[in-house]
Amino acid sequence: MDEEKKTKIVKVHNKSSKPDNVVKKEHDIVAECAALERELPGFLRGYFSYLRGNVLPMTRRAYLFDVRFFCHYLITERPDITPAKEPKDIKLSDFALIQAVDINMFIDFCRHYEKEGEKAIYVYENGNKTLARKKSSVSVLFKQLYRDGLLEKNITDGFDPIRVPKPGEREIKALQDNEVMLMLDAVSTGVGLTGKEHDYWEKTKKRDKAILMLFITYGLRISELQQLNISSFNFNRGEFKIYRKRDKESVMPLNDSVTEVVLDYINNERPKDDQIVEEHQDALFISLQGKRMTERSIRELSKKYTSIGMQVSRNAGYSPHKLRATAATSLIVRGNSIFDVQQLLDHEQVTTTQLYAAHKMNTKRDLVRGMEWEKERKEGQSSDDDDK
Repeated sequence: MDEEKKTKIVKVHNKSSKPDNVVKKEHDIVAECAALERELPGFLRGYFSYLRGNVLPMTRRAYLFDVRFFCHYLITERPDITPAKEPKDIKLSDFALIQAVDINMFIDFCRHYEKEGEKAIYVYENGNKTLARKKSSVSVLFKQLYRDGLLEKNITDGFDPIRVPKPGEREIKALQDNEVMLMLDAVSTGVGLTGKEHDYWEKTKKRDKAILMLFITYGLRISELQQLNISSFNFNRGEFKIYRKRDKESVMPLNDSVTEVVLDYINNERPKDDQIVEEHQDALFISLQGKRMTERSIRELSKKYTSIGMQVSRNAGYSPHKLRATAATSLIVRGNSIFDVQQLLDHEQVTTTQLYAAHKMNTKRDLVRGMEWEKERKEGQSSDDDDK
């Protein structure tokens, strides 16, 4: 029965205002969470319920992955605690044996460990930010078991603290304006690409440019950009709609540069509907396979072009999240209010935006009007030609 269910196509019956692809992606995350829950002990039902009602779906998935990893750790590294061979076979009585020191040993284990595969040994190294999340996942788990009366005491007070840099201590990784221009030159002309990359660029240059322009103008999250549809855009009204975390919809104003490159892609490069897989025909950014681009391919695209802008190796290129930081810092440098930038980027706390500093009142539409990357690039080229 389970095998039959796996082979069935998921059809979306959608009566909400969200597009089908957004509903489908949310469903996929929820389904993945449900699959993870089935791998874990049944006495964690209260924990599962707590996550469903209190954290975002992607955070819920991350916590469940962490708890599954913790269970595997108990099985492989702590046979003195549990004789179980699979996470779902671990008993509540096994969990009752766990003390705070055991959790601290687990977190220390997570700093550096190995996994042996069929052809290689994989080495994993985690920083304090990842360790803090793993600690949080397990802390919430033990607090919930205590609240549910399944454990006699709350052991979380004995967990060792993990120091994560304060916002002001973090290094802001973002492109500088001259690097943005070099990146846009690369995607516009193909300069800096290898021979193989250039062949690929010939087929996707307008798409790639539209993606980069949306990232550096609006600071979109990769999931927000990946889920964009043709129907997301209303060019007559000069705006487009995105779907953010916490079920929020946001209408973003278009500026001339973004309008130009997106329409150029849609009208002159994007495949026709008969070349696109039916369920992806409304997707804005299409792969050469006729499907909606994946987050992975968008991430690789970003690293490629940013590496050219920074004149570093491809591996040292920046992820889309760094392009989000680029948009933030560029807006702040132009003298815009951190409160307006907070609204544009959907930062939950203004302290996040304060990382990029500055102070001046403005509006969302004024913000993007000051981000005419394509106009600036062309004006720069005209000035260079005049000087010759």
